[in-house]
Amino acid sequence: MTRQLRPGPGGGRAPRRSGRRAGESGTREAILAAARAQFADRGYDGATIRAIAAAAAVDPALVHHFYGSKEQLFVAAMRLPVVPSEVLTAALAAGGRDPAVSPGVHMVRTVLGVWEREDVLGPFLGLLRSAVTSEQAAGMLREFITEAILGPVAAVAAAGPGGPVGSDGRDDADSPGGAGGPAGAGGPAGPGGPAGPGGAAAAGADQARPEFRAALAASQMIGLALTRYVLALGPIASASADDLAAAIGPTLERYLVGDIRAPGGSVPGGGSVPGGGGVPGGGSAASGIRAPGDGVPGGGNAPGEAGQDGAGQRGAGQR
Repeated sequence: MTRQLRPGPGGGRAPRRSGRRAGESGTREAILAAARAQFADRGYDGATIRAIAAAAAVDPALVHHFYGSKEQLFVAAMRLPVVPSEVLTAALAAGGRDPAVSPGVHMVRTVLGVWEREDVLGPFLGLLRSAVTSEQAAGMLREFITEAILGPVAAVAAAGPGGPVGSDGRDDADSPGGAGGPAGAGGPAGPGGPAGPGGAAAAGADQARPEFRAALAASQMIGLALTRYVLALGPIASASADDLAAAIGPTLERYLVGDIRAPGGSVPGGGSVPGGGGVPGGGSAASGIRAPGDGVPGGGNAPGEAGQDGAGQRGAGQR
């Protein structure tokens, strides 16, 4: 194959170069090296695109050109294969799940599916272990979670029961939160639950702010990650993703859109457990968790539903 020629300095023809522009690879690596140093020294919140660009001796616009946002630069610098906010936004989007699967279950299943990818688990474990053993790493991870992950979750919590977690945007009877959906009339916890007519409205004066709800959800998921991957706690480490999603999903959903009092506020209902147990699907706190391999709660045959030896009625104000 004949290479194309271009005019040389002396008027002749010189071979035209093809492929990556000279210096591009070196510039990318310089930016990543500067980013790792800045994140380590200043934390996620303190590191800025401008400071990283200055340390790499490039224009800030070039950092944006190569890596986009600070979150995407952090992901690249820490060698994470996914951008967490993009995964969460897709998982929480209305219409982004099977209507037959509850939003909390879908979210846990999605996150576990990402964590357990071969290309994700190694870097993710590295971050977790560093955060447990190093205050500096813990601070960096805390800031990253606050800025890049809790934002999308808080937005869902702010939308309340009628938002992406409480509804799939449809008004039909089969919609979760609709009259005939898995959660029953009124929202995720049915008529007597946190979002139903019998519970305090999510907009009540004592209800938690979205940021607090998002932090509760994060505590649940980070705790799951630590017990499953770092501590390898037997029953949690050996459970399937579906079993964990079925057990943890309702709790996650309650954190986001259920009846959660604000820090320092009064407990709705005069101190009783909100909604008589608060486990979405009508079960009590004691009976709403299935054993690994059993049927999914809310599917019609789960322990804790009304009509099965009264188990679904035990929590209704009898605390």
